[in-house]
Amino acid sequence: MAEVVLEKVCKQYEGGARAVDGFSLVVRDGEFLVLVGPSGCGKSTTLRMIAGLEAISSGTISIGGRCVNAVPPKDRDIAMVFQNYALYPHMTVYDNMAFGLKLRGLPRREIEVRVGEAAEILGLGDLLRRLPKQLSGGQRQRVAVGRAIVRKPQVFLFDEPLSNLDAKMRVEMRSELNRLHRRLKATMIYVTHDQVEAMTMGDRIVVMERGTIQQVAPPLEVYRRPSNLFVAGFIGTPPMNVLRGRFEPREDGGRFRHAQGEVALPARWDVALQPFAGRELLLGFRPESLDGAPVPDTARDAVCGTVDVVEPMGAETFVQVVAADGTRIVARVGAEHTFEPGATVALPLDCDRLRFFEAATGQAIPADGEEAR
Repeated sequence: MAEVVLEKVCKQYEGGARAVDGFSLVVRDGEFLVLVGPSGCGKSTTLRMIAGLEAISSGTISIGGRCVNAVPPKDRDIAMVFQNYALYPHMTVYDNMAFGLKLRGLPRREIEVRVGEAAEILGLGDLLRRLPKQLSGGQRQRVAVGRAIVRKPQVFLFDEPLSNLDAKMRVEMRSELNRLHRRLKATMIYVTHDQVEAMTMGDRIVVMERGTIQQVAPPLEVYRRPSNLFVAGFIGTPPMNVLRGRFEPREDGGRFRHAQGEVALPARWDVALQPFAGRELLLGFRPESLDGAPVPDTARDAVCGTVDVVEPMGAETFVQVVAADGTRIVARVGAEHTFEPGATVALPLDCDRLRFFEAATGQAIPADGEEAR
């Protein structure tokens, strides 16, 4: 396996449009790294540049300590799994998996061993004589992964491989790819626009927007400590709630005053927000930070408003509340709590799970004792 290093990589098209701008990142040996972001953010272009399928405009890409800027794709020792499987329809599963090895001139016995090992890992042993048209979508995707495994590459590249599968099959394939990574201990770079895939599969995730990196961190850190408003809004379903207001220092502890009332701040925020006293700030909190047991609307640390939409999800319920100033807040509460559209409620806010952002820039403000991101 190998480390992948990108240094100030850019992709600029004719006309000046930049798909990727100043991308610098180290993918650790054996890491499962996920590139995630909205359509058009540059994640697939970045993956294709690593694979050599897209020329870079500037910067350096290294795989296993070797600069590969001028190395053709076939000589980069990588294997890529595509969204559309890219299987040969007239070949059996065995022949699809063996085809690349035959082109490389490997001995027949070695090909048989490699295909057999990959088939055993992926549960394809009983399907080797079938044609792609005789397989389900999930089985076809496993064949595409198997074709990559038999090459024994330094790096695996996945370009939205699950997007053509139905919801149930995506869940199964996520688990399968996680098990595969643990078994192979391989370096894997995975592109997706699906934040659930990013959160459940990656050792680290790279959130991208407009060709640039917004944040690189383990999934839970990105969720709990987003580096800016874009990450806060993109990662998480429903996304982070945001209230606009101002920090007011007080001798008995700082307050964040917003249109619906005020929030008493823990000491770590009281200290961190002192330089921002009197300035407009944004308070962020996840939907699960709201308690499903309403309190009187005079309560200090509560979000008040009118219930607009109630979405039962089974074990939990999403409740959309519209505040007096029109701000829409979403609470994720247990299914035991019931709400009626049109009712006025005040939901308690867990003040230990707050995040703050500068209103002017959208950048996160670290709490006292936290490292700035």
